[in-house]
Amino acid sequence: QVQLVESGGGLVQAGGSLRLSCAASGDSFSRYTMTWFRQAPGKEREFVATVRWSNSNTDYTDSVKGRFTISRDNAKSMVYLQMNSLKPEDTAVYYCAAATGLSLRVLSAEYAYWGQGTQVTVST
Repeated sequence: QVQLVESGGGLVQAGGSLRLSCAASGDSFSRYTMTWFRQAPGKEREFVATVRWSNSNTDYTDSVKGRFTISRDNAKSMVYLQMNSLKPEDTAVYYCAAATGLSLRVLSAEYAYWGQGTQVTVST
């Protein structure tokens, strides 16, 4: 099992940047696919970005490509989401999630481990 704690959310103006962090504890971190999801008010939780065994194995939803970067530090059991050029439509609660195995997974139902979420609000 793995426990996840997110941090780094906040209020930022459109065009600004934030860096989210997710600290993992418990089982062997490097064995997990790590993913960021987000959920806006009244909407379903959606996939944002994922990183598998190394930082060269990443995938992003189309709306954040070129603006967001996911990375992991296996030595520190950390996952990060660098968010640049933020837009009001990026406003949501952002969740860190972990799934055993290293295949590509973009559905929230495929993830057994979740953090509590961190709020990101982008103002106009």
